[in-house]
Amino acid sequence: MEDLIIKVDGKEYNVKVEETEDGKIRVHCGGDVYEVETKSNVQSEVTEEIKRRGVKENKDIIVAPLPGTIFSVDVKKGDKVKEGDKLVSLMAMKMESEIVAPKEGKVNEVKVKKNDSVNKGDILVIIE
Repeated sequence: MEDLIIKVDGKEYNVKVEETEDGKIRVHCGGDVYEVETKSNVQSEVTEEIKRRGVKENKDIIVAPLPGTIFSVDVKKGDKVKEGDKLVSLMAMKMESEIVAPKEGKVNEVKVKKNDSVNKGDILVIIE
């Protein structure tokens, strides 16, 4: 178990972090325990889901990394985006997460709208 100091919304927390046998991360903070998945776990699960749904591989599929509510949608179909441009904001556990473009491209499809509830792995935006 590793001791870390993390900062959330400007407040610092002392936490203990350990990796579970199934590759998740367990975070101990103030008597509470949270299990989270690493980005690589989420990406591999999403890749399998995308293959299952039959989405073409020449497109970048942007998915929800965790369950939450869409706070804002910052692009529309046809918009040109650069790597790092904000696509969508997701509110989860009282924290806002920006979902950004992984590469330069054109927005092919926007699958969500403000206040939609999403699950981990749900498709948010498709970029070609």
